[in-house]
Amino acid sequence: MQKKFFSLLLATALVSSTFMACNDEKKADETKMEDTSMDKMDKMEPMKEDGVMVGGAMMVPSKDIVDNAAGSADHTTLVAAVKAAELVETLKSAGPFTVFAPTNEAFDKLPAGTVDNLVKPENKAALTNILTYHVVPGALKSTDLKDGQKLKTVQGEELMIGYKDGKWTVTDAKGGVANITIADVISSNGVTYVIDAVLMPKK
Repeated sequence: MQKKFFSLLLATALVSSTFMACNDEKKADETKMEDTSMDKMDKMEPMKEDGVMVGGAMMVPSKDIVDNAAGSADHTTLVAAVKAAELVETLKSAGPFTVFAPTNEAFDKLPAGTVDNLVKPENKAALTNILTYHVVPGALKSTDLKDGQKLKTVQGEELMIGYKDGKWTVTDAKGGVANITIADVISSNGVTYVIDAVLMPKK
């Protein structure tokens, strides 16, 4: 009787230790699986955002107009001018705005010394006048534009949109014409159009 009792105790102990060992093994496997999952999550690349390539950089909708422009190698002159005119905070605000953004080459077409002269502190008003002539209230995509359409700028004067042979143009108050080379650059606070000439107001 005593032998049977000890045998039963021994068997119970063995089963119990085997169960505990299996349990520990299962927990270890679960921990390994969690660690592996965490490693995979750590190694996952962030979601790439769709955008438009301008000046060697991707312009993305999560950035505002100024931050997007600052990444473009083709718009360093424009960004410097915006800073000189102290318009950065305005163009980083909620807006929305439609901006016609001249490239560095567009500014280079101006008479020699024009840009250097405009960015001087004493000419801030004249620079602001020109830059705000490139900005229209509202976010206008190319689907919103029409041939012959007139747009009133933040500066107060108008620009005229043209469309011919699949190409969009912008005509300023002095009759100067700029070609839109890249359209629908979407930012968080508006839309930018890359143009190949600087637009000039009458005043």
